[in-house]
Amino acid sequence: MTNSPADEVPRWLDEEERHAWLALVGVMRRLEQALDAQLREEGLTHFEYGVMAALSESPERELRMSDLAAFAEGSLSRLSQVVTRLERKGYAHRRPDPADGRYTLATLTDAGYEKIVSAAPGHVAEVRRLVFDPLTKAQVRQLENIGRRIVRAIDPTASPTMLDLHSKHR
Repeated sequence: MTNSPADEVPRWLDEEERHAWLALVGVMRRLEQALDAQLREEGLTHFEYGVMAALSESPERELRMSDLAAFAEGSLSRLSQVVTRLERKGYAHRRPDPADGRYTLATLTDAGYEKIVSAAPGHVAEVRRLVFDPLTKAQVRQLENIGRRIVRAIDPTASPTMLDLHSKHR
């Protein structure tokens, strides 16, 4: 008979780990809220911005919905709801993939592209102010490595990061 996690003695966090954990939780909770607040001025959420940015950086400004969901780190159902909102705003549209009708393509419209171009400078300034300005170059490299390791621990089959996808499209 194998031991279940409930049968195991907990490996409690030591004081240093506890402080690091609480700092990370604080970042996770506050960063999304801060970025949403900044983008609210543009009439977008941070998730909507991420979807539109992914489309804007893709060939023909379109991706299969399944690829876009992986890129946006969201479920297909959440992505579908967001794309529906973007369609209502005139920023995106969907159509069957002509190469394989089992898939649906999401396309960023010209109006959506104009919106992301106008929203990007303020968003990048806020990301720089909140995340990169307080860090040294060495800490930025550490942040990337730490983020990748945590994502791999959560999901060893995780989709490529924005950086990886962006470099594929160049």
